[in-house]
Amino acid sequence: MDRWQCSALTKVGFGVLACNSALAICNSWGNAGSVAFVLAADAALVLLFICLARFERAAGAGGRNSLKAAVWTLTTLLTAMFASRVAPLMPPAVGAVVWAMAAATAAGGFWAFFLNP
Repeated sequence: MDRWQCSALTKVGFGVLACNSALAICNSWGNAGSVAFVLAADAALVLLFICLARFERAAGAGGRNSLKAAVWTLTTLLTAMFASRVAPLMPPAVGAVVWAMAAATAAGGFWAFFLNP
């Protein structure tokens, strides 16, 4: 199996992501922060996909541990990025709940990846 071969569903998913991102960039063309957010989120998602694909193919525990760290870092980054966009739109109490859930998600992922035997 080729190293870069993807399933049809993966290709469709990346196509939808590309179209959605292009529309989001077009809609927020004057706002450099929004364009940067879309591009950074897309880059993180693509890197996450690559790390997960490599994780599935990794044989030894040593290689898998570094990939686990990369996956956790990228998912935590994406969680914080989206929380930073959603929380300001909410009332302060709900924004605090959004950040608390983001922190709980990151902590739960850390526990599941690194502390759970």
